[in-house]
Amino acid sequence: MEVFENLLTPASLQTLAKSWLAEDTPAFDYGGAVVGNGQERAVLLCKSNGVLCGKPFVNAIFAELDCKVNWLKSEGEDLSPVCEVAEVTGPARCLLLGERIALNCITRASGVASMARKFAAIRNQHGWHGDIVGTRKTTPGFRLVEKYALLVGGMGTHRHDLSSMVMLKDNHIWSAGDIPSAVSKARSVCGFAVKIEVECRSVQEARDAATAGADVVMLDNFAPATLATAAEQLKKEFPHVLVEGSGGVTLDNVAGYFSPQWSQLDWYCTCQCRLLAMLSMSDWPVAGTCNDRCR
Repeated sequence: MEVFENLLTPASLQTLAKSWLAEDTPAFDYGGAVVGNGQERAVLLCKSNGVLCGKPFVNAIFAELDCKVNWLKSEGEDLSPVCEVAEVTGPARCLLLGERIALNCITRASGVASMARKFAAIRNQHGWHGDIVGTRKTTPGFRLVEKYALLVGGMGTHRHDLSSMVMLKDNHIWSAGDIPSAVSKARSVCGFAVKIEVECRSVQEARDAATAGADVVMLDNFAPATLATAAEQLKKEFPHVLVEGSGGVTLDNVAGYFSPQWSQLDWYCTCQCRLLAMLSMSDWPVAGTCNDRCR
């Protein structure tokens, strides 16, 4: 998983960690005054089956607090409860400053990665050539975490933000007048280096988009059988255009969408489901032994 961890820049990790810490303790740390700076150790425990994800973010959080993290499990590893995942050592008040933020981050990331792993397993089981990707519908402030978690889990990411790809939806098209006008205006400002995708509600709209120069046509809310037929028609007419399906994709029905006619399915995972893996952190004196801890 090192290749995914290397996607994250030190500056981005530090900025996120600082912002999360400032949000959680904007003024006095009253609890910190109680526990002081004595050196202690906390143990991160896994309490449910899932995929471990979020190590770079936890490392960044505790680095800001002068705490050290010793990982006992690998990023992307399948975990079974109850097991020790990591040990964190440092001043007691600093451990407590980072504890809840680190847990929020790693449980959210592990939950998304775990669900992504399930989607990827179904795709691989059926030998489908395409990608199941997570969209821009992410938790505010957690987009980088959730997009990273999709990759660790074995899925792909759709565009990261409004600047990374043009997506023309019904509001853009209504405002521009029609699909060709919207695509033309978009191309005039994004140039050749940025892809243009158009959300389409019918095969004819997809034809209009492809003819106008769209790189991707997204067939929105098509039933699986209808989607396959529409995609086959479009690929015959516009073999260079990527066909994408979107709307209502779940673990229960995703296999029904697999077809050689299109290459991408969208999954709105991170805003429509509460995806959490159960992890907790227990604080132990430095003098404690492994035999004292939960196994």
